[in-house]
Amino acid sequence: MTQTSKSKLVAPSTAYKIVNLPEPYLDYINRYGYEGTHIGPSEEESPWVPFGDNAAIRHLAFDPRNNIFSNILWIKSKGVIGTHKHRGTVVMVCLEGSCRYLEYDWVATPGSFIYEPVGISHTLVTDDPNGVKLFGWMQGPIEFYDENANLIETTDVWWFINHYESYCKQHGIPINKNLYLG
Repeated sequence: MTQTSKSKLVAPSTAYKIVNLPEPYLDYINRYGYEGTHIGPSEEESPWVPFGDNAAIRHLAFDPRNNIFSNILWIKSKGVIGTHKHRGTVVMVCLEGSCRYLEYDWVATPGSFIYEPVGISHTLVTDDPNGVKLFGWMQGPIEFYDENANLIETTDVWWFINHYESYCKQHGIPINKNLYLG
């Protein structure tokens, strides 16, 4: 079937079956690729790990090959994640509550999409008494600064892996290998 500018895309099949597609590079995919993963909603699969006094992170994925990490950030009540700069792309979706950046005039609410380009600094705050939960897919380091613009710490995929594994080891929680891509 060929798509033309006048045709509309419709579901090609409603059959509940696996369709084996022809793949000329299957050998390479099998040798060098890796399967996707699934992390369920249970804290047994990924616990909430404290991130400062009023926040926690639920780690969802680590991709060391590409310095990518994914998590849910939960600021538990009104609060701030200080000024920081991303050295890679960030994509987020607000799941619960609301938040904003001091540097912008919008407020993210459930379902809001947030895109942060490389090199922009901002200060994440929530004025919501119930806080905010944000799903994030991030690539590259994050630089955190104090109120005088002094660099406090740089985090990346290795920092987030350490954050997760250290907490699990301290609390006798098994490391979930499904969080590691590749």
